[in-house]
Amino acid sequence: MSLAVPTDVAAPVEASRRRTFAIISHPDAGKTTLTEKFLLYAGAVAEAGAVKARDGRRRATSDWMALEQQRGISITSTVLQFTYRDHVVNLLDTPGHRDFSEDTYRVLAAADAAIMVLDVAKGVEAQTLKLFEVCRARTLPVLTFLNKYDRPGRDPLELLDEIEVRIGLRPTPVTWPVGVAGDFRGVVDRRDGSFVRYQRTARGATAAPEERLDPERAATEEGDVWRQAREAIALLDEVDATLDVASFLAGESSPLFVGSALTNFGVRHLLDAVVDLAPPATPRSDDNGLPRPLDAPFSGFVFKIQANMDPAHRDHVAFVRVCSGRFLRGMTLVHGPTGRPFSTKYAASVFGAERDTIDVAYPGDVVGLVNASGLQIGDTLYDDDPVAFPPIATFAPELFVSARPRDTGRHKQFHRGLTQLEREGVVQVLRDPDGDPVPVLAAVGAMQFEVFAHRLAHEFGAQVDLSPAPYKAARRTDRQTVEHLRQVPGTRVLTRADGSLLALFDSPYRVQRLEQDHPDWHLEPVLGVGVRS
Repeated sequence: MSLAVPTDVAAPVEASRRRTFAIISHPDAGKTTLTEKFLLYAGAVAEAGAVKARDGRRRATSDWMALEQQRGISITSTVLQFTYRDHVVNLLDTPGHRDFSEDTYRVLAAADAAIMVLDVAKGVEAQTLKLFEVCRARTLPVLTFLNKYDRPGRDPLELLDEIEVRIGLRPTPVTWPVGVAGDFRGVVDRRDGSFVRYQRTARGATAAPEERLDPERAATEEGDVWRQAREAIALLDEVDATLDVASFLAGESSPLFVGSALTNFGVRHLLDAVVDLAPPATPRSDDNGLPRPLDAPFSGFVFKIQANMDPAHRDHVAFVRVCSGRFLRGMTLVHGPTGRPFSTKYAASVFGAERDTIDVAYPGDVVGLVNASGLQIGDTLYDDDPVAFPPIATFAPELFVSARPRDTGRHKQFHRGLTQLEREGVVQVLRDPDGDPVPVLAAVGAMQFEVFAHRLAHEFGAQVDLSPAPYKAARRTDRQTVEHLRQVPGTRVLTRADGSLLALFDSPYRVQRLEQDHPDWHLEPVLGVGVRS
Protein backbone atom coordinates (compact mmCIF):
# COMPACT_ATOMS: atom_id res chain seq x y z
CA MET A 1 0.00 0.00 0.00
CA SER A 2 1.38 3.38 -0.99
CA LEU A 3 2.23 5.90 1.69
CA ALA A 4 1.00 8.84 -0.39
CA VAL A 5 -2.74 8.25 -0.53
CA PRO A 6 -4.21 9.58 -3.80
CA THR A 7 -7.12 12.00 -3.73
CA ASP A 8 -9.92 12.54 -6.20
CA VAL A 9 -10.43 16.26 -6.77
CA ALA A 10 -13.63 15.61 -8.73
CA ALA A 11 -15.34 13.87 -5.83
CA PRO A 12 -16.20 16.99 -3.74
CA VAL A 13 -17.49 18.80 -6.84
CA GLU A 14 -19.67 15.87 -7.88
CA ALA A 15 -20.79 15.31 -4.28
CA SER A 16 -22.13 18.86 -4.17
CA ARG A 17 -24.50 17.91 -7.02
CA ARG A 18 -25.87 14.88 -5.17
CA ARG A 19 -29.04 14.81 -3.09
CA THR A 20 -29.65 11.49 -1.38
CA PHE A 21 -32.85 11.30 0.65
CA ALA A 22 -35.46 8.87 1.91
CA ILE A 23 -39.23 9.22 1.95
CA ILE A 24 -40.96 7.99 5.10
CA SER A 25 -44.63 7.87 5.93
CA HIS A 26 -47.51 5.94 7.38
CA PRO A 27 -49.07 3.43 4.96
CA ASP A 28 -51.58 5.11 2.61
CA ALA A 29 -50.23 8.59 3.28
CA GLY A 30 -49.29 8.86 -0.40
CA LYS A 31 -45.57 8.12 -0.29
CA THR A 32 -45.50 5.91 -3.38
CA THR A 33 -47.67 8.36 -5.32
CA LEU A 34 -45.32 11.20 -4.37
CA THR A 35 -42.37 9.12 -5.54
CA GLU A 36 -44.00 8.62 -8.94
CA LYS A 37 -44.73 12.35 -9.21
CA PHE A 38 -41.12 13.26 -8.45
CA LEU A 39 -40.16 11.11 -11.43
CA LEU A 40 -42.77 12.90 -13.51
CA TYR A 41 -41.51 16.37 -12.65
CA ALA A 42 -37.90 15.31 -13.14
CA GLY A 43 -38.68 14.04 -16.62
CA ALA A 44 -37.91 10.41 -15.77
CA VAL A 45 -41.45 9.50 -16.85
CA ALA A 46 -43.61 10.89 -19.63
CA GLU A 47 -46.75 10.20 -17.61
CA ALA A 48 -47.01 9.22 -13.97
CA GLY A 49 -46.15 5.53 -13.66
CA ALA A 50 -44.67 5.10 -17.13
CA VAL A 51 -40.88 5.07 -17.21
CA LYS A 52 -39.13 6.23 -20.35
CA ALA A 53 -36.59 3.76 -21.68
CA ARG A 54 -34.67 3.00 -24.81
CA ASP A 55 -37.25 0.50 -26.05
CA GLY A 56 -40.17 2.72 -25.01
CA ARG A 57 -41.83 -0.14 -23.16
CA ARG A 58 -40.13 -0.46 -19.80
CA ARG A 59 -42.18 0.09 -16.67
CA ALA A 60 -40.78 0.70 -13.20
CA THR A 61 -42.45 1.69 -9.97
CA SER A 62 -41.05 1.79 -6.49
CA ASP A 63 -43.35 -1.07 -5.44
CA TRP A 64 -41.94 -3.81 -7.69
CA MET A 65 -42.43 -6.91 -5.54
CA ALA A 66 -45.48 -9.06 -6.35
CA LEU A 67 -46.67 -9.11 -2.74
CA GLU A 68 -46.44 -5.29 -2.62
CA GLN A 69 -48.69 -5.02 -5.65
CA GLN A 70 -51.15 -7.51 -4.17
CA ARG A 71 -51.32 -5.81 -0.77
CA GLY A 72 -51.01 -2.22 -2.03
CA ILE A 73 -48.28 -1.35 0.48
CA SER A 74 -44.51 -0.92 0.34
CA ILE A 75 -42.75 -3.93 1.83
CA THR A 76 -39.15 -3.37 0.82
CA SER A 77 -37.09 -0.28 0.16
CA THR A 78 -36.06 0.66 -3.35
CA VAL A 79 -33.60 3.07 -4.97
CA LEU A 80 -34.49 5.48 -7.77
CA GLN A 81 -31.80 7.68 -9.33
CA PHE A 82 -32.67 10.55 -11.68
CA THR A 83 -31.49 14.03 -12.61
CA TYR A 84 -33.25 17.30 -11.83
CA ARG A 85 -31.94 20.84 -12.32
CA ASP A 86 -28.45 19.56 -13.07
CA HIS A 87 -28.40 17.59 -9.82
CA VAL A 88 -28.24 13.83 -9.37
CA VAL A 89 -31.08 12.77 -7.08
CA ASN A 90 -30.92 9.44 -5.26
CA LEU A 91 -34.39 8.74 -3.90
CA LEU A 92 -34.60 5.94 -1.34
CA ASP A 93 -38.20 4.79 -1.06
CA THR A 94 -38.96 3.00 2.21
CA PRO A 95 -41.67 0.73 3.60
CA GLY A 96 -44.31 2.64 5.50
CA HIS A 97 -45.56 -0.09 7.80
CA ARG A 98 -44.10 -0.27 11.29
CA ASP A 99 -43.41 -3.99 10.85
CA PHE A 100 -40.70 -3.08 8.32
CA SER A 101 -39.14 -0.28 10.32
CA GLU A 102 -35.83 -2.16 10.51
CA ASP A 103 -35.53 -2.01 6.71
CA THR A 104 -36.30 1.71 6.90
CA TYR A 105 -33.60 2.11 9.55
CA ARG A 106 -31.02 0.55 7.24
CA VAL A 107 -32.03 2.84 4.38
CA LEU A 108 -31.87 5.92 6.59
CA ALA A 109 -28.27 5.01 7.38
CA ALA A 110 -27.53 5.71 3.70
CA ALA A 111 -29.59 8.91 3.40
CA ASP A 112 -28.54 12.52 3.96
CA ALA A 113 -32.09 13.81 4.50
CA ALA A 114 -35.69 12.61 4.64
CA ILE A 115 -39.14 13.70 3.51
CA MET A 116 -41.90 12.97 6.00
CA VAL A 117 -45.27 12.55 4.27
CA LEU A 118 -48.38 13.07 6.41
CA ASP A 119 -52.00 12.57 5.41
CA VAL A 120 -53.71 15.89 6.17
CA ALA A 121 -56.77 14.01 7.45
CA LYS A 122 -54.83 11.73 9.82
CA GLY A 123 -51.72 13.64 10.86
CA VAL A 124 -49.06 11.81 12.85
CA GLU A 125 -50.10 8.18 13.34
CA ALA A 126 -48.91 6.10 16.26
CA GLN A 127 -47.49 3.08 14.46
CA THR A 128 -45.05 5.15 12.41
CA LEU A 129 -43.62 7.19 15.26
CA LYS A 130 -40.72 4.73 15.40
CA LEU A 131 -39.73 5.73 11.86
CA PHE A 132 -39.63 9.40 12.75
CA GLU A 133 -37.75 8.66 15.96
CA VAL A 134 -35.05 6.98 13.87
CA CYS A 135 -34.67 10.19 11.86
CA ARG A 136 -34.33 12.22 15.03
CA ALA A 137 -31.83 9.77 16.48
CA ARG A 138 -29.64 10.21 13.40
CA THR A 139 -30.28 14.01 13.37
CA LEU A 140 -31.35 13.70 9.75
CA PRO A 141 -32.72 16.93 8.26
CA VAL A 142 -36.43 16.34 7.60
CA LEU A 143 -38.73 18.07 5.12
CA THR A 144 -42.46 17.71 5.84
CA PHE A 145 -45.17 17.34 3.19
CA LEU A 146 -48.83 17.65 4.23
CA ASN A 147 -50.41 15.51 1.54
CA LYS A 148 -53.97 14.98 0.25
CA TYR A 149 -55.03 18.59 0.80
CA ASP A 150 -57.40 18.13 -2.14
CA ARG A 151 -59.54 16.01 0.22
CA PRO A 152 -61.33 16.91 3.46
CA GLY A 153 -58.88 17.02 6.35
CA ARG A 154 -57.79 18.71 9.54
CA ASP A 155 -56.81 22.32 10.10
CA PRO A 156 -53.14 22.67 9.09
CA LEU A 157 -52.42 24.87 12.13
CA GLU A 158 -53.58 22.00 14.33
CA LEU A 159 -51.26 19.65 12.47
CA LEU A 160 -48.30 21.95 13.07
CA ASP A 161 -48.87 21.67 16.83
CA GLU A 162 -49.15 17.90 16.58
CA ILE A 163 -45.89 17.58 14.65
CA GLU A 164 -44.00 19.62 17.21
CA VAL A 165 -45.48 17.83 20.23
CA ARG A 166 -45.37 14.23 18.99
CA ILE A 167 -42.29 14.21 16.77
CA GLY A 168 -40.22 16.92 18.39
CA LEU A 169 -39.57 18.89 15.20
CA ARG A 170 -40.53 22.55 14.90
CA PRO A 171 -42.44 22.87 11.60
CA THR A 172 -41.64 25.99 9.57
CA PRO A 173 -44.13 26.27 6.65
CA VAL A 174 -42.57 27.39 3.38
CA THR A 175 -45.83 27.08 1.46
CA TRP A 176 -49.30 27.58 2.91
CA PRO A 177 -52.63 26.44 1.45
CA VAL A 178 -55.25 28.76 0.00
CA GLY A 179 -58.63 27.15 0.51
CA VAL A 180 -59.69 24.59 3.07
CA ALA A 181 -58.82 20.91 2.82
CA GLY A 182 -61.06 19.51 0.11
CA ASP A 183 -61.27 22.88 -1.71
CA PHE A 184 -57.61 23.40 -2.53
CA ARG A 185 -56.95 26.44 -4.75
CA GLY A 186 -53.17 26.70 -4.46
CA VAL A 187 -50.41 27.80 -2.11
CA VAL A 188 -48.78 30.97 -0.88
CA ASP A 189 -45.01 30.87 -1.22
CA ARG A 190 -44.01 32.57 2.03
CA ARG A 191 -40.58 33.43 0.65
CA ASP A 192 -41.98 36.07 -1.73
CA GLY A 193 -45.67 36.26 -0.78
CA SER A 194 -46.88 35.18 -4.22
CA PHE A 195 -49.83 32.90 -4.85
CA VAL A 196 -49.40 29.79 -7.01
CA ARG A 197 -52.73 28.60 -8.37
CA TYR A 198 -53.07 25.11 -9.78
CA GLN A 199 -55.22 23.44 -12.38
CA ARG A 200 -56.09 19.77 -12.38
CA THR A 201 -54.97 17.39 -15.11
CA ALA A 202 -56.59 14.13 -16.17
CA ARG A 203 -55.80 11.52 -13.49
CA GLY A 204 -52.80 13.62 -12.44
CA ALA A 205 -50.83 11.94 -15.22
CA THR A 206 -49.04 15.13 -16.28
CA ALA A 207 -47.61 18.13 -14.45
CA ALA A 208 -50.29 20.43 -13.07
CA PRO A 209 -50.36 23.83 -14.83
CA GLU A 210 -49.30 26.59 -12.44
CA GLU A 211 -50.23 30.26 -12.47
CA ARG A 212 -48.28 32.65 -10.26
CA LEU A 213 -50.31 35.68 -9.06
CA ASP A 214 -49.18 38.73 -7.12
CA PRO A 215 -50.91 39.33 -3.74
CA GLU A 216 -53.18 42.10 -5.04
CA ARG A 217 -54.61 40.00 -7.84
CA ALA A 218 -54.92 36.97 -5.57
CA ALA A 219 -56.91 39.03 -3.05
CA THR A 220 -59.29 40.16 -5.79
CA GLU A 221 -59.83 36.76 -7.39
CA GLU A 222 -59.79 34.45 -4.33
CA GLY A 223 -61.64 36.63 -1.81
CA ASP A 224 -62.29 35.11 1.61
CA VAL A 225 -60.02 32.06 1.24
CA TRP A 226 -57.11 34.38 0.41
CA ARG A 227 -57.89 36.52 3.46
CA GLN A 228 -58.04 33.42 5.70
CA ALA A 229 -54.70 32.20 4.35
CA ARG A 230 -53.09 35.59 4.98
CA GLU A 231 -54.41 35.61 8.56
CA ALA A 232 -52.87 32.17 9.21
CA ILE A 233 -49.57 33.33 7.71
CA ALA A 234 -49.60 36.43 9.93
CA LEU A 235 -49.94 34.11 12.92
CA LEU A 236 -46.99 32.02 11.69
CA ASP A 237 -44.94 35.20 11.29
CA GLU A 238 -45.83 36.27 14.82
CA VAL A 239 -44.57 33.02 16.36
CA ASP A 240 -41.49 33.05 14.08
CA ALA A 241 -42.43 29.78 12.36
CA THR A 242 -40.30 30.67 9.35
CA LEU A 243 -37.69 28.80 7.38
CA ASP A 244 -34.42 28.45 9.31
CA VAL A 245 -31.90 26.51 7.26
CA ALA A 246 -29.40 26.15 10.12
CA SER A 247 -31.91 24.53 12.50
CA PHE A 248 -33.23 22.36 9.63
CA LEU A 249 -29.76 20.98 8.91
CA ALA A 250 -29.29 20.40 12.64
CA GLY A 251 -32.46 18.25 12.74
CA GLU A 252 -34.33 20.72 14.94
CA SER A 253 -36.87 22.26 12.56
CA SER A 254 -38.66 20.98 9.46
CA PRO A 255 -39.51 23.10 6.42
CA LEU A 256 -43.14 22.26 5.64
CA PHE A 257 -44.94 22.15 2.30
CA VAL A 258 -48.61 21.57 1.53
CA GLY A 259 -50.04 19.86 -1.51
CA SER A 260 -51.59 16.85 -3.16
CA ALA A 261 -49.39 14.24 -4.79
CA LEU A 262 -52.41 12.74 -6.56
CA THR A 263 -53.22 15.97 -8.41
CA ASN A 264 -49.57 17.15 -8.53
CA PHE A 265 -50.35 20.28 -6.52
CA GLY A 266 -47.25 21.43 -4.64
CA VAL A 267 -45.00 18.66 -5.93
CA ARG A 268 -42.64 21.00 -7.77
CA HIS A 269 -42.16 23.16 -4.65
CA LEU A 270 -41.16 20.07 -2.68
CA LEU A 271 -38.79 18.70 -5.33
CA ASP A 272 -37.16 22.13 -5.63
CA ALA A 273 -36.70 22.12 -1.86
CA VAL A 274 -34.79 18.83 -2.09
CA VAL A 275 -32.27 20.55 -4.36
CA ASP A 276 -32.26 23.93 -2.60
CA LEU A 277 -32.45 22.91 1.07
CA ALA A 278 -31.44 19.27 1.54
CA PRO A 279 -27.70 18.85 2.20
CA PRO A 280 -25.37 17.36 -0.40
CA ALA A 281 -23.18 14.40 0.40
CA THR A 282 -20.75 15.35 3.18
CA PRO A 283 -17.83 13.48 4.80
CA ARG A 284 -18.99 10.38 6.66
CA SER A 285 -17.53 9.53 10.06
CA ASP A 286 -15.75 6.21 10.41
CA ASP A 287 -16.10 3.91 13.39
CA ASN A 288 -13.56 6.05 15.27
CA GLY A 289 -15.67 9.16 14.75
CA LEU A 290 -13.27 10.69 12.22
CA PRO A 291 -14.79 12.14 9.02
CA ARG A 292 -13.65 10.42 5.82
CA PRO A 293 -12.79 13.26 3.37
CA LEU A 294 -14.83 13.28 0.17
CA ASP A 295 -11.66 13.33 -1.91
CA ALA A 296 -10.14 10.33 -0.12
CA PRO A 297 -9.90 7.07 -2.09
CA PHE A 298 -13.16 5.24 -2.70
CA SER A 299 -15.10 3.95 0.27
CA GLY A 300 -18.68 2.85 0.81
CA PHE A 301 -20.85 0.55 2.88
CA VAL A 302 -23.56 -2.01 2.15
CA PHE A 303 -26.94 -0.92 3.52
CA LYS A 304 -29.24 -3.35 1.72
CA ILE A 305 -29.19 -6.73 -0.02
CA GLN A 306 -32.06 -7.81 -2.25
CA ALA A 307 -32.50 -11.05 -4.20
CA ASN A 308 -34.76 -11.88 -7.13
CA MET A 309 -35.48 -8.32 -8.22
CA ASP A 310 -35.27 -9.83 -11.71
CA PRO A 311 -37.03 -13.23 -11.46
CA ALA A 312 -35.69 -14.23 -14.89
CA HIS A 313 -32.09 -14.15 -13.61
CA ARG A 314 -32.54 -15.12 -9.95
CA ASP A 315 -29.64 -12.91 -8.90
CA HIS A 316 -29.13 -10.64 -5.93
CA VAL A 317 -27.92 -7.09 -5.54
CA ALA A 318 -25.92 -5.47 -2.75
CA PHE A 319 -26.69 -1.75 -2.46
CA VAL A 320 -23.60 0.31 -1.59
CA ARG A 321 -23.72 3.94 -0.50
CA VAL A 322 -20.64 5.74 -1.87
CA CYS A 323 -18.99 7.76 0.92
CA SER A 324 -15.75 9.03 -0.63
CA GLY A 325 -13.75 9.11 -3.82
CA ARG A 326 -14.77 7.92 -7.26
CA PHE A 327 -16.21 4.49 -8.03
CA LEU A 328 -15.12 3.01 -11.36
CA ARG A 329 -16.72 -0.19 -12.58
CA GLY A 330 -14.21 -3.01 -12.62
CA MET A 331 -12.00 -1.57 -9.87
CA THR A 332 -10.78 -4.03 -7.27
CA LEU A 333 -11.68 -2.99 -3.74
CA VAL A 334 -10.89 -4.35 -0.30
CA HIS A 335 -13.66 -6.07 1.64
CA GLY A 336 -13.27 -4.51 5.09
CA PRO A 337 -14.37 -7.40 7.34
CA THR A 338 -12.10 -9.98 5.64
CA GLY A 339 -9.36 -7.86 4.04
CA ARG A 340 -9.82 -9.79 0.80
CA PRO A 341 -9.91 -8.23 -2.68
CA PHE A 342 -13.37 -7.66 -4.13
CA SER A 343 -14.09 -7.24 -7.87
CA THR A 344 -16.75 -4.79 -9.04
CA LYS A 345 -17.15 -5.99 -12.62
CA TYR A 346 -20.94 -6.25 -12.35
CA ALA A 347 -22.03 -2.83 -11.12
CA ALA A 348 -25.33 -1.12 -11.89
CA SER A 349 -27.33 1.99 -11.25
CA VAL A 350 -30.74 1.09 -9.86
CA PHE A 351 -34.16 2.40 -10.80
CA GLY A 352 -36.77 0.43 -8.88
CA ALA A 353 -36.54 -3.14 -10.18
CA GLU A 354 -34.68 -1.96 -13.29
CA ARG A 355 -30.94 -1.50 -13.53
CA ASP A 356 -28.37 -0.33 -16.04
CA THR A 357 -24.61 -0.77 -16.09
CA ILE A 358 -22.85 2.04 -14.24
CA ASP A 359 -19.29 3.09 -15.02
CA VAL A 360 -18.70 5.85 -12.48
CA ALA A 361 -20.27 7.03 -9.21
CA TYR A 362 -19.49 9.65 -6.57
CA PRO A 363 -20.26 10.32 -2.88
CA GLY A 364 -24.00 10.23 -2.31
CA ASP A 365 -24.66 7.77 -5.12
CA VAL A 366 -25.90 4.23 -4.65
CA VAL A 367 -24.19 1.45 -6.60
CA GLY A 368 -25.80 -1.94 -7.06
CA LEU A 369 -23.24 -4.77 -7.02
CA VAL A 370 -24.81 -7.76 -8.75
CA ASN A 371 -24.24 -11.26 -7.35
CA ALA A 372 -21.82 -9.86 -4.80
CA SER A 373 -21.41 -13.05 -2.80
CA GLY A 374 -19.78 -12.60 0.56
CA LEU A 375 -21.18 -9.14 1.26
CA GLN A 376 -23.42 -8.56 4.24
CA ILE A 377 -25.39 -5.57 5.42
CA GLY A 378 -23.04 -3.14 7.16
CA ASP A 379 -19.87 -4.28 5.36
CA THR A 380 -17.37 -1.61 4.28
CA LEU A 381 -15.58 -1.60 0.92
CA TYR A 382 -12.59 0.64 0.30
CA ASP A 383 -9.73 1.36 -2.06
CA ASP A 384 -6.13 1.92 -0.91
CA ASP A 385 -6.76 3.81 2.35
CA PRO A 386 -8.35 1.48 4.96
CA VAL A 387 -11.55 2.58 6.66
CA ALA A 388 -14.42 1.00 8.56
CA PHE A 389 -17.79 2.65 9.01
CA PRO A 390 -19.98 2.07 12.07
CA PRO A 391 -22.07 -1.12 11.86
CA ILE A 392 -25.76 -0.81 11.08
CA ALA A 393 -27.72 -1.67 14.18
CA THR A 394 -30.52 -4.20 14.34
CA PHE A 395 -33.80 -3.80 16.19
CA ALA A 396 -34.67 -5.92 19.20
CA PRO A 397 -36.91 -8.79 18.01
CA GLU A 398 -40.37 -8.86 19.51
CA LEU A 399 -41.95 -11.93 17.86
CA PHE A 400 -40.64 -15.47 17.41
CA VAL A 401 -41.75 -18.47 15.34
CA SER A 402 -40.34 -21.90 14.50
CA ALA A 403 -39.93 -22.64 10.79
CA ARG A 404 -40.18 -26.05 9.09
CA PRO A 405 -40.38 -26.96 5.39
CA ARG A 406 -43.84 -28.25 4.56
CA ASP A 407 -42.34 -30.74 2.10
CA THR A 408 -39.23 -32.42 3.48
CA GLY A 409 -38.22 -33.20 -0.09
CA ARG A 410 -37.71 -29.47 -0.59
CA HIS A 411 -35.28 -29.03 2.29
CA LYS A 412 -32.47 -27.81 0.01
CA GLN A 413 -34.68 -25.07 -1.41
CA PHE A 414 -35.86 -24.25 2.11
CA HIS A 415 -32.34 -23.80 3.44
CA ARG A 416 -31.19 -21.87 0.38
CA GLY A 417 -34.08 -19.44 0.78
CA LEU A 418 -33.55 -19.26 4.53
CA THR A 419 -29.90 -18.28 4.03
CA GLN A 420 -30.69 -15.64 1.40
CA LEU A 421 -33.59 -14.02 3.28
CA GLU A 422 -31.45 -13.94 6.42
CA ARG A 423 -28.71 -12.10 4.50
CA GLU A 424 -31.27 -9.56 3.34
CA GLY A 425 -32.47 -8.94 6.89
CA VAL A 426 -36.06 -10.01 6.12
CA VAL A 427 -36.01 -11.82 9.47
CA GLN A 428 -33.37 -12.77 12.00
CA VAL A 429 -32.62 -16.51 11.94
CA LEU A 430 -31.65 -18.10 15.24
CA ARG A 431 -30.16 -21.58 15.37
CA ASP A 432 -29.57 -24.07 18.16
CA PRO A 433 -25.82 -24.65 18.71
CA ASP A 434 -26.66 -27.98 20.35
CA GLY A 435 -28.06 -29.43 17.14
CA ASP A 436 -31.85 -28.91 16.98
CA PRO A 437 -32.30 -28.41 13.22
CA VAL A 438 -35.50 -26.34 13.47
CA PRO A 439 -34.58 -22.63 13.22
CA VAL A 440 -36.36 -19.91 15.15
CA LEU A 441 -37.24 -16.76 13.22
CA ALA A 442 -37.24 -13.45 15.06
CA ALA A 443 -38.87 -10.24 13.83
CA VAL A 444 -40.10 -6.81 14.83
CA GLY A 445 -43.55 -7.25 13.25
CA ALA A 446 -45.81 -10.08 12.14
CA MET A 447 -45.81 -9.02 8.49
CA GLN A 448 -42.11 -9.87 8.27
CA PHE A 449 -43.08 -13.53 8.70
CA GLU A 450 -45.74 -13.17 6.00
CA VAL A 451 -43.17 -11.76 3.58
CA PHE A 452 -40.70 -14.51 4.52
CA ALA A 453 -43.23 -17.26 3.81
CA HIS A 454 -44.43 -15.66 0.57
CA ARG A 455 -40.92 -15.16 -0.83
CA LEU A 456 -39.77 -18.61 0.27
CA ALA A 457 -42.69 -20.17 -1.62
CA HIS A 458 -42.63 -18.01 -4.74
CA GLU A 459 -38.91 -17.37 -5.19
CA PHE A 460 -37.39 -20.59 -3.84
CA GLY A 461 -40.22 -23.09 -4.31
CA ALA A 462 -40.41 -24.09 -0.66
CA GLN A 463 -43.65 -23.90 1.30
CA VAL A 464 -43.07 -23.33 5.02
CA ASP A 465 -44.99 -23.97 8.21
CA LEU A 466 -44.55 -21.31 10.88
CA SER A 467 -45.46 -22.12 14.48
CA PRO A 468 -45.52 -19.55 17.30
CA ALA A 469 -42.55 -19.96 19.62
CA PRO A 470 -43.12 -19.35 23.35
CA TYR A 471 -40.68 -16.44 23.72
CA LYS A 472 -41.43 -12.86 24.67
CA ALA A 473 -38.00 -11.27 25.13
CA ALA A 474 -34.40 -11.63 23.98
CA ARG A 475 -31.04 -10.64 25.43
CA ARG A 476 -27.51 -10.93 24.09
CA THR A 477 -25.35 -13.06 26.36
CA ASP A 478 -21.94 -14.76 26.59
CA ARG A 479 -20.75 -18.32 27.03
CA GLN A 480 -20.14 -18.00 30.75
CA THR A 481 -23.70 -16.82 31.38
CA VAL A 482 -25.07 -19.55 29.11
CA GLU A 483 -23.97 -22.18 31.66
CA HIS A 484 -26.14 -20.47 34.27
CA LEU A 485 -29.09 -19.99 31.93
CA ARG A 486 -29.24 -23.70 31.18
CA GLN A 487 -30.66 -24.15 34.68
CA VAL A 488 -33.34 -21.47 34.25
CA PRO A 489 -36.77 -22.74 33.13
CA GLY A 490 -38.47 -20.99 30.22
CA THR A 491 -35.12 -20.01 28.74
CA ARG A 492 -33.30 -21.05 25.57
CA VAL A 493 -30.01 -19.87 24.05
CA LEU A 494 -29.62 -19.70 20.26
CA THR A 495 -27.01 -18.26 17.90
CA ARG A 496 -27.39 -15.62 15.22
CA ALA A 497 -25.51 -15.39 11.89
CA ASP A 498 -23.08 -12.83 13.30
CA GLY A 499 -22.06 -15.26 16.03
CA SER A 500 -24.05 -13.54 18.78
CA LEU A 501 -25.55 -15.70 21.50
CA LEU A 502 -29.18 -14.72 22.14
CA ALA A 503 -31.01 -15.85 25.24
CA LEU A 504 -34.78 -16.13 24.68
CA PHE A 505 -37.20 -15.91 27.59
CA ASP A 506 -40.83 -16.93 27.90
CA SER A 507 -41.61 -13.84 29.95
CA PRO A 508 -40.18 -10.32 30.22
CA TYR A 509 -40.70 -10.57 33.97
CA ARG A 510 -38.31 -13.52 34.10
CA VAL A 511 -35.68 -11.32 32.44
CA GLN A 512 -36.24 -8.52 34.94
CA ARG A 513 -35.95 -10.94 37.85
CA LEU A 514 -32.71 -12.45 36.53
CA GLU A 515 -31.21 -9.00 35.95
CA GLN A 516 -32.06 -8.02 39.53
CA ASP A 517 -30.90 -11.27 41.14
CA HIS A 518 -27.77 -11.78 39.02
CA PRO A 519 -26.28 -8.43 38.01
CA ASP A 520 -23.01 -10.19 37.14
CA TRP A 521 -24.69 -12.21 34.36
CA HIS A 522 -24.26 -10.83 30.85
CA LEU A 523 -27.78 -9.96 29.64
CA GLU A 524 -27.45 -7.14 27.11
CA PRO A 525 -30.38 -5.60 25.20
CA VAL A 526 -30.30 -6.71 21.56
CA LEU A 527 -30.93 -3.23 20.11
CA GLY A 528 -27.76 -1.72 18.73
CA VAL A 529 -25.94 -4.93 17.86
CA GLY A 530 -24.10 -4.66 14.54
CA VAL A 531 -24.74 -7.01 11.65
CA ARG A 532 -21.18 -8.31 11.90
CA SER A 533 -19.54 -8.84 15.27
